[in-house]
Amino acid sequence: MSFLEITVFLANGFIISLIIFAVTLLIGVPLGLPIAFCSMSKFAPIRAISKTFVWIIRGIPLMLQIFIIYYVPGLLFGNPIFSQIDRYIISNFTIPNQGLSHLIFTNAGSLCAVLIAFSLNYACYFSEIYRGGIESISQGQYEAGYVLGLTKSQVFKKIVLKQVVKRIVPPMSNEIITLIKDTALANCIMLPEIIKQAKELAATQALIWPLFYTGVFYLIFVGVLTILFGRIEKKLNYFKS
Repeated sequence: MSFLEITVFLANGFIISLIIFAVTLLIGVPLGLPIAFCSMSKFAPIRAISKTFVWIIRGIPLMLQIFIIYYVPGLLFGNPIFSQIDRYIISNFTIPNQGLSHLIFTNAGSLCAVLIAFSLNYACYFSEIYRGGIESISQGQYEAGYVLGLTKSQVFKKIVLKQVVKRIVPPMSNEIITLIKDTALANCIMLPEIIKQAKELAATQALIWPLFYTGVFYLIFVGVLTILFGRIEKKLNYFKS
C-alpha cells in the first residue's frame, strides 16, 4: 500500500473516532447538567442515588464499562442486542465492500454500545465539573440578585451561569481533549477506529509504522481544540473573580 492509501485507510478509522467524540459531547454535555442538579438536590434520596451513580461510573474503568454494556445483555438475558444489530443490518441492507460506509454499517451495534458507554461516562465527569463550578459561586452573588428583585431562575441565568461558564471552561477543555484520545478504547470490542485500523495494517501488511503515524491525527486535532479553547477563554476574560 502507498503512503496515500494508508493515510486514507487510517483517516476512515479516525472519522469513526470523531463520530464517537461528537456524539459523546452532544449527549454527555447536556446530560451532565441534570445529574449535577440531582447531586446537589436537597432531597436526600435523589442526591444519594445521583452521587452513587456518579461514584460507580467514575470508579470503573471506561474499557470495563464498554465490555459491560456490550456483553452483559447477552450473558445475563441471552440477548446479545448489539451483535443482533450488526447481523440485522448486514442481512437487510446493501453495504459497500469497503470504505467508511462499510466500517460504520458493519459495526453499527458495536458503535452503539461504545456511544452509550462514552456518553454515560463523560456525563458523570461533566456533572462533577458543573457541580464544582456552581458551588464555587459565593452565596453573596445570589443575595445580591435577590436584593435587585430578581427571581431565583433569573439570578441563575443572569448572574451565576456566566460566572460558572468562565470557571468550568478550563476543566471542560481538559476533559474534552482527553475524550478524543479515549476513543482509542473502542477497539477493545473490535470497533475499527484509527488504532484498530493501524493494528489491522500491522497484521495484514506487516507494517508497524502506521501505528505511530496515528499520533499525527491526534496531535493535529488536539492542536485545533487547544487553539479553540484558548480563544474561548480569552473571550471570557471580562469575568474577573
